[in-house]
Amino acid sequence: MAKKRYRPEEIIAKLREADVLLAQGNKVPEVARHLGVTEQTYYRWRKEYGGMKVSQARRLKELEKENAR
Repeated sequence: MAKKRYRPEEIIAKLREADVLLAQGNKVPEVARHLGVTEQTYYRWRKEYGGMKVSQARRLKELEKENAR
């Protein structure tokens, strides 16, 4: 099965969905399974994108691309 690459907008949407599920009392492994990602991916996304808005994530990716040149 091929790996899916998520765009920053999709990641932020999934993290918001995860926040709702966690508030309902679900555990992180259950939430990660519901999102279709591993726990490790969930925590990495939370570290990188936690608390960001979509526009901020886009800007972050633009800057990373620019710095890679």
